[in-house]
Amino acid sequence: MRLVSWNVNGLRACAKKGFADFLRESRADIVGVQEVRARPDQLDSADCVPPGWNAYFAPAERPGYSGVAIYSRAAADAVDIGLGDARFDVEGRLIVARYGRTYVVNGYFPKGSGKDRDNSRVPYKLDFYAAAFDRVQQLRRRGNVFVVGDFNTAHDEIDLARPKGNTKTSGFLPEERAEISRWIGAGWVDVFRARHPGESGHYTWWRQWGGARERNVGWRIDYVLASPSAAKRVTDAFIWPHVTGSDHCPVGVDFA
Repeated sequence: MRLVSWNVNGLRACAKKGFADFLRESRADIVGVQEVRARPDQLDSADCVPPGWNAYFAPAERPGYSGVAIYSRAAADAVDIGLGDARFDVEGRLIVARYGRTYVVNGYFPKGSGKDRDNSRVPYKLDFYAAAFDRVQQLRRRGNVFVVGDFNTAHDEIDLARPKGNTKTSGFLPEERAEISRWIGAGWVDVFRARHPGESGHYTWWRQWGGARERNVGWRIDYVLASPSAAKRVTDAFIWPHVTGSDHCPVGVDFA
């Protein structure tokens, strides 16, 4: 089985850049996408939902904003949208799909910077982390759980090209990094880092100006976190920086 996650930075825009081709060429069984930025009724073309795929959406109420979705070759046994808290659910930030005893949780974790880049949304971001953590902790009692998505936080210095210059930037604040540490301390496995310990230069997001992607001046903020039972099933973990169409690139795992 292959599970892939990708922040597409607007699904309709990404569809014009070959999203359907990506789905086919990825050989994925399940794909979580973030930052859909559209309602389901705006995504009825084959470019957005190709034949042969089941698609489940959690849109934001605000037009052209946020939103997550899960695509899968096989139909999900159950789908649950949101966290049950309107503060988060109006922004379309979380969806859960169950396939047998395996749960895929796809999340678009908030940025903390705020519209004025004053880190005003950090408290909201931390509250979302806490609510999502409580939810997935419950799910791991029922089966194998993969939490995928754009976490909007680089965990360690190795996870961004310029850590010293970003210590006061949301996405690398101590309190944000501590949330990732809390998840890992509770047993969740950052499967890519577990398989590539100490390796620098692996990033999943780059600024869209100044040649950042070409120079690989990026951040690793997209993850697959696996519950202990799910992590034992992982056979490979990967990042695909060669895939374009968004300012993020896909990440994923193969698992038995």
